[in-house]
Amino acid sequence: MAATASSYSITMRLYTAPDHGVVGTVATELARAGGVVTAIDVAESSHDRLVVDVTCSAGDEAHSKELVEKVRALEGVEVHKVSDRTFLIHLGGKIEVTSKVPLKTRDDLSMAYTPGVGRVSMAIYENPDDVSRLTIKGNSVAVVTDGSAVLGLGNIGPGAALPVMEGKAALFKKFANIDAWPICLASQDTDEIVRAVEMIAPGFGGINLEDIAAPRCFEIEARLRESLDIPVFHDDQHGTAIVVLAALTNALRVVGKQIGDIRIVVAGGGAAGSAIVTLLLAGGAKDVSVWDREGLLCRDDTALSPAKADLAARTNPHLRRGDLQAALDGADVFIGVSGPGVLKPEWISTMNEGSIVFALANPDPEVDPAEAAKYAAVVASGRSDYPNQINNVLAFPGVFRGLLDARADEVTTEMLLRAAEAIAHVVTDEEIHPSFIIPSVFHPDVPKAVAAAISGKPVS
Repeated sequence: MAATASSYSITMRLYTAPDHGVVGTVATELARAGGVVTAIDVAESSHDRLVVDVTCSAGDEAHSKELVEKVRALEGVEVHKVSDRTFLIHLGGKIEVTSKVPLKTRDDLSMAYTPGVGRVSMAIYENPDDVSRLTIKGNSVAVVTDGSAVLGLGNIGPGAALPVMEGKAALFKKFANIDAWPICLASQDTDEIVRAVEMIAPGFGGINLEDIAAPRCFEIEARLRESLDIPVFHDDQHGTAIVVLAALTNALRVVGKQIGDIRIVVAGGGAAGSAIVTLLLAGGAKDVSVWDREGLLCRDDTALSPAKADLAARTNPHLRRGDLQAALDGADVFIGVSGPGVLKPEWISTMNEGSIVFALANPDPEVDPAEAAKYAAVVASGRSDYPNQINNVLAFPGVFRGLLDARADEVTTEMLLRAAEAIAHVVTDEEIHPSFIIPSVFHPDVPKAVAAAISGKPVS
């Protein structure tokens, strides 16, 4: 398998004969085996041996093990140790708590803690609205999961979800200077989750629900929005929807079509698919159909679950039926939030001219983006190794920055539409291209533009 991503990057510490030609042999053998050598460092050199660190990228975990065995088989080379670089950066966790104030003297302690802190506590007691101004609440978000739908890994539980929630918290800090806390709950009971979040809510300015399976996530979000006076945002739904609408806005700019004139097929009727449909309709789309395990969802199908029946009631205005291949005939846009390999590349040829394909299942998309590009005018995916990565990181830091700055108590559809528009317009008319419809997650203007769109205030 060809090396594509640094997520399967390893460093091998090698003991070799004192011949620098051996290092070249190692690099050549790794290249022949499909690895990509990214660094070679001689750690030690003596008259009897070299100690060499070789870092290379593989296609997946099995491929990385194959690369190690190829090197181990070379004469004069001993593989002393192999380090997986992804696991190394997770050792001890990825986030920490630090103090914003000095704690070096008795005076420091008397103001930051007792007795001075008591005055601040009483001030908040007398004026509860000051809690956001005088504590971390005004800049803090709880990232809450039950571990039931983690990435594409499924129901792996709260402990296994923690590295993902840590990563989310790190992204909040990096892109929006928000202090986020991973909250992994040991329950998948809706009532218990709602009550747990309600009980911790006083310490936070917003709640980011994450990796909670559908349809439970819908009820949890709805109930928390009703009971809490701080914004509740399910990123798997609304963050995805924002970025998809932003990318579609620009893809339509490329192909010269209007959202109200096109036919859209969404593959996947879960949390992300439902939110995408809702925002597309709010953004002006008129002909959206959803395909799932049952085929095209249709409002006269009495066998649908309540969540899918609701989705069907709002989509498929012409009551089309059939499989995904039939659904795509004459469509303008495919948006996949389902599973790997459900879309055959040749089916895209039956779509209208100037077709748009968003294959967002991650890490393995609905169709190989390179194959889809043979037929579609614009292709996007959730992967970082292809152009046009649709990534929630473009949305959620700026969304919460804006919500916290505005001291908002809810998230509205109008806010989501403005956020999508803000992301889309970071890409200028001079920059827009079939391979560049969405800005990089590292573009400094994105979180500022989104925050300003949400709060209505300029962000410095």
